[in-house]
Amino acid sequence: FGSRPKRRVCRPRLNFASHSGEHSLTLLKMVKVVKKTGRKGQEPVTRDYTIHLHKLLQKIQFKKRASRAIREIRKFAARAMTSKDIRIDTKLNKFVWSNGIRNVPTRVRVRLSRKRNEDEEAKDKMFTLVQHVPVESFKNLQTETVKDE
Repeated sequence: FGSRPKRRVCRPRLNFASHSGEHSLTLLKMVKVVKKTGRKGQEPVTRDYTIHLHKLLQKIQFKKRASRAIREIRKFAARAMTSKDIRIDTKLNKFVWSNGIRNVPTRVRVRLSRKRNEDEEAKDKMFTLVQHVPVESFKNLQTETVKDE
């Protein structure tokens, strides 16, 4: 365990000899403008997703499977809709728990709806509602954006 060699940081060398100073400044300004407009504010949207619970619950002990499935659905919704406030519908909860704590359904089709928070003193402006979408088969299902009525 002797002394390790120090890490060398590789930085690209920029050669502005061929450009005039003014030209390189305009390039930098253009890049900054693009970066600022890249992120849009969150707007209400509704999408249908299929969550493969079986692969998320491997090596989870029997007595913790259904509760872990609900937690994984919550985590999936938070990642997909980029909001911390996730509300799970009672019908979805009933569907996950329908076969007991051990035998969680392999897949579940869910509708994620990002909505505006009506409550004034809420921390987040948006919340996500997760609802169950009953389907006969999961074959050839894609993520679909649902038109709001």
